[in-house]
Amino acid sequence: MASAGLSGAGGLTELLTGYEPRGAVETADLERVRRVVGTPDPWDRGTPLHFTASALIVHPASRRVLLRWHVRLQAWLQVGGHGDPGETLPLEIALREGREESGLTDLAPWPDAALVHLTVVSVPASPVEPAHEHADLRFLLATDSPELARPENPASPLEWLTVAEARERTTEENLRETLDRAGRLLEGTGR
Repeated sequence: MASAGLSGAGGLTELLTGYEPRGAVETADLERVRRVVGTPDPWDRGTPLHFTASALIVHPASRRVLLRWHVRLQAWLQVGGHGDPGETLPLEIALREGREESGLTDLAPWPDAALVHLTVVSVPASPVEPAHEHADLRFLLATDSPELARPENPASPLEWLTVAEARERTTEENLRETLDRAGRLLEGTGR
C-alpha cells in the first residue's frame, strides 16, 4: 500500500496507484476518480466531483464502531469531510475531521495507515450548493478511550455500535461495505 502521508495531486496519484479495489463498483469508482487527480485542485468543493476524506472510528478492544448522525443527509455515517484550504493529505484530513466531530484526541490509524475503501458518493443539492459527488477516501482510526466521545453539536449525536448494529443503523450501502471491511479487521480475519 502507498503511504498515507502524501501531498498534492502527485500524492493522490501514488495513493490510488497502490490501492487495490474490490469488485466492479469500486473499480469503476477508482477509474473515475483517477481522472479528477489531474485537475488543478482535486479537493475543490466547487467541482462536480471532488475528494473528501473520512474515517470509521473503531474501538478494537470492544470491537465497536462509532457512527455520527449527519443532519444534512439525514443518515448515520462515519466521520469525515472536506479538506480545509491548503489541506491535501487524506489521512490528516480524516484525523482532523474525526477529532472535530467526535471530541476524541487519541485517534490513530488502525491497524495501519492504509486506505480501507474508496467510494463515490452522491450528495443532493442544498440551498447553498448544487448536487455533486464526493470521491471519498476512507480510513480506520482507533481510540483507546471510547467513553470520551462527545458530539461536536447536539444535532449530531454519536453512537458506539457493533458492526452488525451499525450495518442496520445506516441506510448507506457504501458505508455497509466499509463496515464489512472494518469488521473483518476487528475479528482478525483480514481486509
